[in-house]
Amino acid sequence: MNQIASRAQLRAGFLRWAIVTVPLVLLLGLAAGSLVSAGSDNAWYAALAKPSFTPPDWAFPVAWTLIYVLLGVALAMVLDARGATGRGPAVAAFAVQLVLNLAWMPLFFGAHRVSAALVLILVLLALVLLTTWLFARIRPRAALLFAPYIAWLALATALTWQIDRLNPDAEALVPGGGSAQMTL
Repeated sequence: MNQIASRAQLRAGFLRWAIVTVPLVLLLGLAAGSLVSAGSDNAWYAALAKPSFTPPDWAFPVAWTLIYVLLGVALAMVLDARGATGRGPAVAAFAVQLVLNLAWMPLFFGAHRVSAALVLILVLLALVLLTTWLFARIRPRAALLFAPYIAWLALATALTWQIDRLNPDAEALVPGGGSAQMTL
C-alpha cells in the first residue's frame, strides 16, 4: 500500500471540516443580515433610485445562502489540506474577506453610507480575488467554488456604484419622517 490515508479517510477528514465550516459561515451571514432590514423591507432602501438591473428582493437571500454554503465547503477543502504550503495565509485572507463581507450590509443598509459601502465592496472584491488565488494554489476545486461569489460581488459592486451615482444625497434621505438609520 503506497498511500498514507485511504480515500475514505481523506473524505472523512474533509466532512469533519465541512460540518463545522458550512454552518459557521451560514450563521455568520445570517447574523450580519439580521442586524438591519434589507431590500424593500428597508424604507430607506425602498426610497432610493435603483438601476434597471437590480435583481428582485427574493434573489438576494437565495444567492447569499448558496454563496455562503460554497464558501464553507471551499474553506473546509483548504483546512483539510494539512501541511499545504500557504494554507495559513489563505485561511487568514478568507477570514479577513469574510469580515469585510459581513460588514457591508450594516454599512449600506443600516448606516446608509453608500459611498463608504462602495469603497468597502471594491476592497472586498480585490481581497476575494486574492483569496481565490491563494485557495487555487492549495486546492484548485476550492477556488472554483468562489466563481459564483465573484460574479455576485461584481453585480453588487455595479449596483452599489449605480445607487451611489443615482442618489448623491442617499445618506441624508430619511423616508416617512422616521429613520431606519444605524449609527456606527
